[in-house]
Amino acid sequence: MTIDAPPVTADAIGRAAAVIRENGLRTPQVESEALSELTGARVVLKLENLQPTCSFKVRGALIKLMSLDADECRRGVVAVSAGNHAQGVAYHAHRLGIPAAVVMPKGTPFSKVARTESLGARVILAGADLSECRQEADALQAAEGLVFIHPYDDPRIVTGQGTVGVEMLEEDPDLDCLVIPVGGGGLIAGVATAVKAVRPQVEIIGVECAFYPSMNQAVRGGSGTPSGGQTVAEGIAVKEPGTLTRPIVEALVDDLVVVNEAALERAIGAFLERQRLAVEGAGAAPLAAMTDAPDRFRDRRVGVVVSGGNIDSRLLASILMRGLVRDGRLARLRVEIHDSPGILARVSGLIGESGGNIVEVHHRRLFYDVPVKLAEVDVVVETQDATHVRRLMDRLTEAGFPTRLLSGKAAEDGG
Repeated sequence: MTIDAPPVTADAIGRAAAVIRENGLRTPQVESEALSELTGARVVLKLENLQPTCSFKVRGALIKLMSLDADECRRGVVAVSAGNHAQGVAYHAHRLGIPAAVVMPKGTPFSKVARTESLGARVILAGADLSECRQEADALQAAEGLVFIHPYDDPRIVTGQGTVGVEMLEEDPDLDCLVIPVGGGGLIAGVATAVKAVRPQVEIIGVECAFYPSMNQAVRGGSGTPSGGQTVAEGIAVKEPGTLTRPIVEALVDDLVVVNEAALERAIGAFLERQRLAVEGAGAAPLAAMTDAPDRFRDRRVGVVVSGGNIDSRLLASILMRGLVRDGRLARLRVEIHDSPGILARVSGLIGESGGNIVEVHHRRLFYDVPVKLAEVDVVVETQDATHVRRLMDRLTEAGFPTRLLSGKAAEDGG
């Protein structure tokens, strides 16, 4: 089945939804008891992280590629992306027999390059960022006659992304609110078009990261701080919103909110610990917004678009460890001891008796500004929470081993 390419309308999105279903791209939608308990809302998750490339981007890519005529398919396509859009285009281009080139920044992690190449695309590394990549893509387009596939500012792309909203209402017509991550605006523009046409009373809230509030600034008419910075939500790190998507967002989206990096980290950790889902920063943004302002969502039935799950393993590990420290479940203590036999064993015994589990020990004796008759021990300890850390520190200090905290602000505050 193929579709034409009208402007972004609910009817066009409905036809695209049939294409998505025929191609096996409809994703599960589940109610989350764990996240409902965390937020006070009734949370319904739309699991786009379970797509073949772990992102909703395959939807728009399919609809766009299926709209190409025979000559365009023969010449091939080119896209600019460092992640999900690249993989979505590569995945469907390979399936449809369309040559695909993807221009990625030179600093793109090798794993993303390898994944895109494994999906059948020709990868060109050029430039330091996506704007420089676009210059290379334009040159390729001119030299080879390729069709450029924009990540969000294309009516067919937006139409494909909007099928998420069609599926959400089909599965759960009683949703009160949808919370959706926002980068260039393709996803939220498509979903808002589909949903508001059927149920205009459903509130639609977009979420941007604090370093890239470009849609917020564009819609509200303020210049604000220029977008830029290192964010865990690189999937929505867009400096300029789409010229196509902006007026749709302006007309149909009820609110745009911004979340900071700490909230994004906590949301990623909550998804993994409470729901056992590995979610990328952009996909965690809606949950971050909900935990930032729980009263707004309390007792409402809220659809959360989990837009993707492509998070680097090392980054995920770091976020989880930082979360343990933040919650007081992992603490680094510095303990002052007498430099005499058996003292280290005594300290270890006190920690064990207090319910702490020692993960790492570093005995500071030489090369430090410590009196010769004393020594310091840095101990990393697994604990129950911040209150437990405080009790453990008090126990050591009362036993004659002055102890101070080297990490874990929550523990210093007593939880």
